[in-house]
Amino acid sequence: MFLTRLGTKWSEGGPIPDKIEERWKLMLTDCFFRSLSHLADFSELVGLKDYMGVMMFITFAERVVPVSDQRVHVTEELFDGVEVVVYQPKLQGGDTELRRAVIYLHGGGWCLGSARMGPYDLLARQMVIDLNSVVVSVEYRLAPEHHFPVPYEDVYRVVKHFLQRVVLAQYTVDPGRIAVSGDSAGGNLAAAVSQQLQQDPEQQLQLKVQALLYPVLQALDLNTPSYQQNQNMPILPRTLMVRFWSEYFTSDKTFFRAMMTNTHNSPESAALLKFVNWSAFLPESYQGKYNYSAPVVALSAGGAGSDGPSRSIADPRASPLLVPDAALRSLPKAYVLTCEYDVLRDDGVMYAARLRRAGVEVTHEHYASGFHGALMFTVWPTDFLIGRTMTENFIKWLQHNL
Repeated sequence: MFLTRLGTKWSEGGPIPDKIEERWKLMLTDCFFRSLSHLADFSELVGLKDYMGVMMFITFAERVVPVSDQRVHVTEELFDGVEVVVYQPKLQGGDTELRRAVIYLHGGGWCLGSARMGPYDLLARQMVIDLNSVVVSVEYRLAPEHHFPVPYEDVYRVVKHFLQRVVLAQYTVDPGRIAVSGDSAGGNLAAAVSQQLQQDPEQQLQLKVQALLYPVLQALDLNTPSYQQNQNMPILPRTLMVRFWSEYFTSDKTFFRAMMTNTHNSPESAALLKFVNWSAFLPESYQGKYNYSAPVVALSAGGAGSDGPSRSIADPRASPLLVPDAALRSLPKAYVLTCEYDVLRDDGVMYAARLRRAGVEVTHEHYASGFHGALMFTVWPTDFLIGRTMTENFIKWLQHNL
């Protein structure tokens, strides 16, 4: 069965690979996601509610009220006007030891998600307990109501605010032990913030590490081997990822159609395609049966001018993979998590490779049976063993490197 819309097709998906564990549970979970997506498509088609407005049901369904418990003190605050949820270890008598801190950025394709969702609340508490750290979970504004660069700018303001000695002292944080981390679109924002901080001449304090969990890092080539191999994989099929990219930049549906056919590059962005040439940066084992073909360059992708989305896709704040090697050399130590069954796999693999070439210390953890979003699936009834394993390994890396 196919749902045809905007000249594209979203299939019911191919068979789930045998290497993925708990396949039936993933199949049922994905069935819910696809059914909601079909409903969202229909709602937008008949003018009831826009697509992302319907998909926000996932965010609302998993929303919790972050409250303190016996071990973790939770407050909801504003950092330079941006909402954050701050998780801190409950102070013991006479405890003045400086702590680590993690600034965490949720995923959701810049259009969905919230710091107040159950799985993110659970992850933050686990980091507080296991790392004795302060966790700042950022509630940045979302597209399509707030297009790029608003979500990025919200995150950057939070990080700049937190990286002040007077603020760090307020939370008993060691200025030399601060990380930025995020999953999916949050990984995109974390990578972008890490880069831009290094280029800020007024910034005195810097991050110690960046931890990028199946990050999305470029919008120039949406036909990498992983986009092709995993175009109908559960949770994040290619159509949905392309829609996220499109909605992040613009509400113009012609740009979405151009991105679907990989013909959205303008002459300006085409000059940066060398940084996402997967034939140069992907090991052969990831290239598989696919042959590289440079994306078509249109004079006006999706009817967008030089000030529109075609310009935004070339902005490294949106596509961190596009910066030259010189801009990578001074970046903090990195942890990059990728999953085999994920359209974004090659973004992370290429970034890890380029960071290494630039001399940055990188830990690249690849899950051969992993799928996109697995870190979010740690709460019943959609709790997956691989999600717990990823969480444990991620926190273990922070314990040793932060």
